This record gives sequence, C-alpha cells and structure tokens, in this order.
Amino acid sequence: MTHEELRPVVVWFTGLSGSGKSTLARWLAGEMRTAGLPVEELDGDAIRARVPSIGFTRQERDAHVRRVGELASALEQNGVSVVASLISPYEESRRFVRGLCRNFVEVYVATPLDVCEQRDVKGLYAKARAGGIANFTGIDDPYEPPCSPDLVLDTSLVSIEHAGGRIMSVVRRSMGAA
Repeated sequence: MTHEELRPVVVWFTGLSGSGKSTLARWLAGEMRTAGLPVEELDGDAIRARVPSIGFTRQERDAHVRRVGELASALEQNGVSVVASLISPYEESRRFVRGLCRNFVEVYVATPLDVCEQRDVKGLYAKARAGGIANFTGIDDPYEPPCSPDLVLDTSLVSIEHAGGRIMSVVRRSMGAA
C-alpha cells in the first residue's frame, strides 16, 4: 500500500498533566514524518502559549478542546494526519472531537496522579494543592477518563519504545496499513 492510499488519522492523546502525552505524541509524529507521512502536531500547551487568553474554567477548557478538534478535523479532511496532545479532561468534548473526525484514535495516557505529580518539573501540582492555581485538573477540577479509548497506556509501567510500538500498531490499522 502506498502512502497515498493510507487514510489520514487524528490521534488524540488525553491524560493528566505530566502523564507523558506530549512525549508520546512527539515520538509518534517523528515516526510518521520518518515514514514520509504528512503529519501535524497540535499540543495543548503550545496552543495556549500562542493564545494566552484561553482560561481554565470548564467552559473555557471545553471550548479549547473543541477548537483544536475543529482544526484537527480540517487538517484530516485535507489529507494531513494529526497527533494531538491535550489534557482534554471531559468525556463530552472528546466525544465531540471524535464525531468531527473521520478516522479518530483516542489514546488514554492513564499514568497515576502520584506519578504525574512526581514528574512535575514546573511545580504546578504543588501550587494547585497549596491553592495557588484554581481549576487544576486532577486536583480541584475533575478528569473524566475515556469511556472507550482505542488504547490505554500507563507510562509508569511501559517504556516510550514499548508504548510507541503499541501506538503504531493501532495507528497503522486505522490508516489501513495493517
């Protein structure tokens, strides 16, 4: 099967801050580029840095996820695969994005909260626990685990290489390569 015959895919990484979403997404996008596939990375933190007015209330988070989902869908419709990594804490907004996309793979990075807190180099969890950050997912704002993700990974239990292999297997099938 040639690259032109492969279906573009939107791979959506969701999980807590520090779970490993961005690391896995960068790995996957790199593998796809190496294979010569058109791919775009959409990272929630990078997008927030460019649009700093996006807030953290439930409504603002939901709108952010939906906007990124609209962009992912538009790229997919134009033959570009998308690797998105966003906390995207609410099931309803993830379901909305899934409905926009023709070929959607949801990867739940289910790394436990205590591990995510240990990995937190920016100290965001400590600030949230001390009351310095409001609406912090996993502390004073809920994270709703996906009801039926296509893949569940706990990065405290598997290496990036092992997780990457599992992700590539799912992505290849979804694209029609396996």
